[in-house]
Amino acid sequence: MLAGTVAWAHAIEPVDQSYVRSLAAPGKTVLVMEYSDATGAVVERKGYASADGFKAISGTQFRVNANTVVKLYGLEACNGDMVNQSEGFTGSCADWALSGLSTELENPKVVYCRAFVSEQNAAEQDVSCYVYVYFPGAMDSVYNLEEQLVSTGFLRLEKDRAGNLLRPDLKESAAIGKEGYGMWADPRVQAQ
Repeated sequence: MLAGTVAWAHAIEPVDQSYVRSLAAPGKTVLVMEYSDATGAVVERKGYASADGFKAISGTQFRVNANTVVKLYGLEACNGDMVNQSEGFTGSCADWALSGLSTELENPKVVYCRAFVSEQNAAEQDVSCYVYVYFPGAMDSVYNLEEQLVSTGFLRLEKDRAGNLLRPDLKESAAIGKEGYGMWADPRVQAQ
């Protein structure tokens, strides 16, 4: 268990933003999957490029290729339906979460994900991802995808069976979201 915790800690620690920016390719969205062992050492990297980008298939998952889906580890949509009047949204929590991840995947130049080496050949891989978004003269940013989705209220932190957060590293982002953003604007979600 401790080895898994150490490996996951490496998967979510900050990245070298210059390195992530260097992965960009003209006219393509680049996805780099980095797999680490229990010591945090990178044992393999896989790269993908797409002219059409990578598409969300749920609020926590997006498709890499025909054989691989990645899942943002430790996050989930709220349950049932929700209303956010300021955003003009009424519908299911699942649709709200899907709209958030879909929006985040519209424009990145690079999606850089980290996972345990045990995820390497899985059809669905638990990951933590960073994205690099660049709009000349307006935005040049590398940020953690999960932090963004949690702090804006598209997703919430998932708990294990004992009630412990799977991603305690995102507590601050969750607190920001709970100030009334996204799903947290609906009192029914606040009561969950």
